[in-house]
Amino acid sequence: MSLFLVRHAKAGKRSQWDADDSLRPLVDEGVKQAEVISESIAPLAPTALFSSPYIRCMQTLGPLANATGLEVSPHELLAEGVNFIDTVDWMHGLPDGTVMCSHGDVIPEVINALERRGMEVSGFRDSRKGSVWVLERQDGIFVGGHAWPPPRFE
Repeated sequence: MSLFLVRHAKAGKRSQWDADDSLRPLVDEGVKQAEVISESIAPLAPTALFSSPYIRCMQTLGPLANATGLEVSPHELLAEGVNFIDTVDWMHGLPDGTVMCSHGDVIPEVINALERRGMEVSGFRDSRKGSVWVLERQDGIFVGGHAWPPPRFE
């Protein structure tokens, strides 16, 4: 079964944001990306939604929550600056179908750690804003992972 690790959709530029960075929201393109991410994952019957408590991550999973009736639960192990090994250990106990939303400093480290533990990565290693890692698990072990590219708009 699969778990999904989503990089938050496009948010305003950090350099142009004066308030607490955890409050930086999605921009219009990010809102559209979040809708497309929802349309891609909702038909796969997600079972739980976890997000970094940062607003941009919570907003990224908002459309999926609306589509599925699931609640987005904030979780500190998906926030920026976490110890990614703690995140990987936590992920092993999540139910199949779980969707997680995190950040660009966390996702590559998690993927690399899972690969060191035996997960086979196929395709392009993508952790751009709005990308989704599909992580396959068998008997509690992550065995394969591949990334969907972020939604693009002309």
